[in-house]
Amino acid sequence: MTLPELIERARKNDHRVKESQAQLQWFRAKYEEARWAWFPRVESYVAVAGPTPEARNDGIGGPPTTKSTLMYDLDFGQVGVQFRAGAEALLPIYTFGKLDALEAAGAKGVEAGEALSSRAADEAELQVSQAYWGLTLARAGVHVIDDTMKRLDDAKETLDRLRKVDSPQVSQMDLYKLDFYRQQAEVQRHAAMQGEEFALSAIRLLVAASPDEVIEVKTENLPDPHGQLEPTDKLLEQALTHRPELRAVEAGVAAREQEVLIRERMYYPDFGIAGFARWVWTTSATRQRSPFAYDPYNDLSAGIALVSRYTWDFPQKSALLDAARAELDKMKAQRDLIKAGVRLELEKAHGETRGALVRVEKQTLAEKSARRWATAAFAAFDLGTGDTRDLVESFTALASASASRAQALHDVQVGLKTLSRSVGQPVLLQIPYDVTPVAPPVSDALKPH
Repeated sequence: MTLPELIERARKNDHRVKESQAQLQWFRAKYEEARWAWFPRVESYVAVAGPTPEARNDGIGGPPTTKSTLMYDLDFGQVGVQFRAGAEALLPIYTFGKLDALEAAGAKGVEAGEALSSRAADEAELQVSQAYWGLTLARAGVHVIDDTMKRLDDAKETLDRLRKVDSPQVSQMDLYKLDFYRQQAEVQRHAAMQGEEFALSAIRLLVAASPDEVIEVKTENLPDPHGQLEPTDKLLEQALTHRPELRAVEAGVAAREQEVLIRERMYYPDFGIAGFARWVWTTSATRQRSPFAYDPYNDLSAGIALVSRYTWDFPQKSALLDAARAELDKMKAQRDLIKAGVRLELEKAHGETRGALVRVEKQTLAEKSARRWATAAFAAFDLGTGDTRDLVESFTALASASASRAQALHDVQVGLKTLSRSVGQPVLLQIPYDVTPVAPPVSDALKPH
C-alpha cells in the first residue's frame, strides 16, 4: 500500500472516524426531529371496558324504565361491555419563531457534526502520515547503517591484508577498534528495525486492519524539499476559514444563539389548531337522542378549534434563559480559546518545518563533505599513508551526517503534514518566482549604426 492508499483507508476506517460519523448521524436525527416539530401531534386511544351496569330510559333524558337502572344499589341488571375510541390532534400555526429557531439550531448541529467528523479524518490522516514517514526513516536508517557496515567490512579486509604482510601501518588494536564500531553499528541497526516494526504496528491500528490481514507498505525515498513556506499570517487566514474545529465552534455558537432566542420567546404563547373525535358505545345502556341529556355511556362527537397554550412558570423561564445565555458566553469564550490555540499550533508547526528545511540544507552539505572525507581517508589508508583513527572517524561522520539528513527530510514531510492539519487544507512548499529585472528592448532609433 502506498501513502495515498493508507490515507484513504485511515480516513474511512479509523475508530475515531467511525465514532464521529455515528455522532454525526445523531446530529442529523436531532435535526430531523426539529425540522418536523411543526407536524401535528396526534394521540389516539382504543379501549374495551366492563362490566357496565344496565342503564335504560326513553332515550330523551326521561326517568329509568327498568328497576335495575336505579343507582346506589347492588342490582346491576343485565350488565354489558363498553367500547371506546378517540383521537386528539394539535397543529401549531404560530409560535413567535420558536419552531424556526429550533430547526436552525438543528441545522447548525449538523454543521458542527460534519466539522468534527472532518477533524477526526484529518487527525487520522496526520497520524498515518507520521507513521508512514517514520517507517520510511527507519528503513533509510537501516540502509545507512548497512552502508557503514559495508565500509567497515572493506576496511577490515584491508587491515587483514596489511597484517598478513606485517605492515607497520596497522596493529591488533586497529582490529579491535573496527570490531567495536561494527558492534555499535549493529546496535543502531537493531534500534532502527524496532522503529520499523513499531511504525508498521501503528499503521495497522490506524487503518483498522484485522488481526489476520497482511499489510505491506511500499515506501519511497525521503524526497528533497524544493521551495519555501508561505508566511504565517497567510496560513492563519486560511486556517480561520478551513480549520474544522473553528467551523464546529462557529456552528455551536450559532446554535446557542438560537437556543437563547427560543428561551426568550418562551414568554409568548403558542397558537394552534386543535381537533378531536370521540366514540363511545355501551351494550347495556340506551343511547340518548336529546342534546340536553347527559350520556357518559354512548357518545359520538368531533370538533375543531383555534387554541392558545401558555404556561405561567415565570421563575423557571427566567432561570432557563439565564442558563442559555451563560452557555452562549461559554461557547464564545471557547471559540476565542480555539482561535488562539490554532495560532499557537500553526506558529509552532511553521517554525519546526522552517527549521527542518534549514537543517536539510546544512546536513546535505555536511553529508557531501563527509563522503569526500571518507573516500579520501579510505584511499589514503589503502595506500598506506593514512591511519585507522582517521578512517573510522570519517566513516562515523558520514553515517552521522546521512542519518541527520534523513531525520531532517523526515521532519520536513511530517512538518508539512502537521501544517496541513493546522490549516485545514494541504500546505505545499512554494517555489519563488524569478524576480530578476529584465532590461526593456532598445528602440531601433536608439541603436548605434
